[in-house]
Amino acid sequence: RAVILEDVRNSHAHPSADELYQMVRKKLPRISLGTIYRNLEILSELGEIQKLELSGSLKRYDGHTQRHYHIRCVACGAVIDAPIAPFGKLEEELYHATVFEILGHNLEFTGLCPACSRAREKAS
Repeated sequence: RAVILEDVRNSHAHPSADELYQMVRKKLPRISLGTIYRNLEILSELGEIQKLELSGSLKRYDGHTQRHYHIRCVACGAVIDAPIAPFGKLEEELYHATVFEILGHNLEFTGLCPACSRAREKAS
């Protein structure tokens, strides 16, 4: 579990379980994919990592557990952290408008990463 946690925290690419499996196997060649999945679930439940269930893509994992947003490239699927602060006031306003107990929110931006944008321009 420590090796999986270390690899998630050291990756800024928000890896999928399969990508983590390939990374962890370099250190622990006998580890199974099932062990990776089980431990990712445990680490997520413990709050050590974030499980990202972004639209249009695989589940990905993030070692940065503070609340933040993500940007996903619709062409290649790359995911990066959005460099803006979370909208805390939004939850408060929604609570007052609906009286729902707001437990949190997810915001995903979509677009084209610089590499896919350049490739698209070259193809045009």
